[in-house]
Amino acid sequence: MRPPATPRERSVPEPAPGPEATDGSHRAAPTPPDAPETADGTGATSDPAPRAAQEPPTPAASPEPPTTVSRKQAAKAAATSPDPTTGRSPQPPTATATQPPTATASDPVTAASQESAATASEEASVLPGRAATARAHHPTTRKPSTAPAPTTTEPSGSAPEPPVTDLSDLAPAAWPARAAAAWPALPLLVALALWVYATRHTDVSALDDFGLVSALHPTFWAGLAVLTAGFWFTVRDRRRPGAWSLAYVLVLLVMERATQALLYPTPLYAWAWKHDAVIDHLLTSGGLQGADRLGDMAVYDQWPGFFAAQAALVRLLGVDNAAMYMAWWPLVSSVLLLLPLLLIYRTFTEDRRLIWTAVWLFCVGNWVGQDYFSPQSVAFALHLGVLAVVLRRYGRSGGPHGRQGQAVWTVLLSVLVTAIVVSHQLTPGMLVVTLVALALTRRYRDWVPAVTTVVIFLAWCLTAALPFLSAAMPDMIRSIGDIGANVETGYGTTPTGTGAVATSWAARLLSGSVLLLALAGVVRQRVLRHRALPLLLIAAAPLPMFAASSYGSEMIFRVLMFMLPGAAFFAAAALLPKVRTLAADAAARDTAPPSPAPPSPATRARPRRVPLPALPRPRYGVWVPLLVLLAGTLAFVPSYSGKDRVNYFPPREVALVQQLFDQAPDDSLVVAANRNYPLAYEQYWRVDHYWFLDDDRRHVDEIVRDPATVLARDMAAVEPPARAYFLLTRGQMANSEMNGQLDRAQLDRIRESVASSPAFELVAENDGGVLYVLTPAS
Repeated sequence: MRPPATPRERSVPEPAPGPEATDGSHRAAPTPPDAPETADGTGATSDPAPRAAQEPPTPAASPEPPTTVSRKQAAKAAATSPDPTTGRSPQPPTATATQPPTATASDPVTAASQESAATASEEASVLPGRAATARAHHPTTRKPSTAPAPTTTEPSGSAPEPPVTDLSDLAPAAWPARAAAAWPALPLLVALALWVYATRHTDVSALDDFGLVSALHPTFWAGLAVLTAGFWFTVRDRRRPGAWSLAYVLVLLVMERATQALLYPTPLYAWAWKHDAVIDHLLTSGGLQGADRLGDMAVYDQWPGFFAAQAALVRLLGVDNAAMYMAWWPLVSSVLLLLPLLLIYRTFTEDRRLIWTAVWLFCVGNWVGQDYFSPQSVAFALHLGVLAVVLRRYGRSGGPHGRQGQAVWTVLLSVLVTAIVVSHQLTPGMLVVTLVALALTRRYRDWVPAVTTVVIFLAWCLTAALPFLSAAMPDMIRSIGDIGANVETGYGTTPTGTGAVATSWAARLLSGSVLLLALAGVVRQRVLRHRALPLLLIAAAPLPMFAASSYGSEMIFRVLMFMLPGAAFFAAAALLPKVRTLAADAAARDTAPPSPAPPSPATRARPRRVPLPALPRPRYGVWVPLLVLLAGTLAFVPSYSGKDRVNYFPPREVALVQQLFDQAPDDSLVVAANRNYPLAYEQYWRVDHYWFLDDDRRHVDEIVRDPATVLARDMAAVEPPARAYFLLTRGQMANSEMNGQLDRAQLDRIRESVASSPAFELVAENDGGVLYVLTPAS
């Protein structure tokens, strides 16, 4: 048996092993720490070869297989090695029957080898590049040995030691990989927990001019901040699947759109109650009626698509009316927008960061409030669906096979356009100008979508909608080109009071910020100016509608809403570093060098540890966009819910109005300050309504000077058995105060004058309002 090799003997290079050598039998051996270094720093000795030749030859024998050790065994072996300076060994632990013998001070070669291995392992873990370079310039080999495997092993970090298996071959613990893969769930759960706590501790019984903003519990804002930060760090991580980003967006919609449905016991918005009355009329009458029976409300029977569908849904669900579920409609309509948005954005890029950041910005920028129970909410989703079909199926494909199935897509397009045309008046016009803008580009020079939309739109306007258009056409023609009047808010729509002004400015700043970010994205991401030009046209196409009509002083809000899908995409590009497009990715694949050879089976079998995420270092490109995103997300709440004092009707106010219509005979008249109260259009086919603040300003001034006398005169034309009622509710007073009509003192004066007049009789009163009826003698 050959004794252990000396340091000098181990430093002499030997011939490469023959075919019988194993994979790990010819690795380089480390140099003992006491060996002198050469000029190149390798530690090999410079003794002449004859001295090494004096050693007796060792007969050839089959090599021992490499010994696989763990980190704990290597550490134990290093801990029991003697100190090379003192020669003393540390106090060994109590040995057991199976514990291998440790090295002593009488074995200096073994001790030096262990010390060298520990040092080399430590250096290799710190400077792996330098260790690899040293091994490449100074290779050494050693022959198989017939000696038994040494009982003292070396740590796996020492690259030159052959018998040690790489620790990456060992099966890693399962929990780090699971924790790294599931960490985005932590901000989600925390945000949801804070939101649930906030909804359980928020009181909406006494809203002020700031609406829901001042009533929300502080944990709501903390939850929204946690959710936004979690989304930002998740969407920037390319390793995370898109399902996490989808989960964050859904939770955002729940926190933004479902909070009101949970906090308020009754549906919001007087217009939503109005649409419920239209559905009730369809269910009651069983068909459509004209202006001779319905007056101005006949316009809804001339665009009945949404209402007919909801009437069928009411019957299908077996509920009394649409008010049973319309409080949740903002959440439902917002979720419906996600699919067409994703299809549109994925037409131009597969960069998940850009896609989901754009979806997030769209959700927080859509504060206009057209997601309530209305035809506009469905028509807007169908509008985006048409754009998704056009962008994905009507572009230039470059080959004959790209237009296969065009007839099928044209049929689908016709169905979507028809649903839009029969449901809403404004959306078809917005769709026409957008499709025409796309058709003017070389990429989408296909006039089939635009022509199809124009034909269907004109066909409906010249048939079913002709009565309304004939009456409204003179005013529509006068408004064309009058941009100043079309964007002016007008009387009764001017924010008044600290809360109303603050929420109005929050909404303006939010929309302005999104548009400025979109402009910055166009300038900053040059690749998008050409590759995503259609989205830029979608954002700019609604602007000419300012010159078409005022649309009841709402045109500016509708234009902002239709610009948002394209603007949100470029705004997201401004918050991200370099983004990718599908065309750029395809060009890069065509010019990319051949991919390297696949790894060996042994390499593929090695499991990899997934590192736990760490917060990025403070950099401009990470934290500044996060702050911008957080500011926009928080600004959505006052923009969207800041007027809830106007839009929320307590249950007692609903009960008061319901009592009125339960006892009102046919052809009765209801007089109120404005139409901002629940059930304002209840049974409009048999009960007339008069809102005196909508009348001429001079007549309003007359009512303010002598309320009871003027109102009694206006209501005296009602003939028995019909009755004339005066209704003043909390919602009417809030709307008048916050929108610049009459202040609280003037409204109180009107109420006191009616209460003290013998011409009126009190019918009902509660904290939601008062109801009077004109006496027959008057």
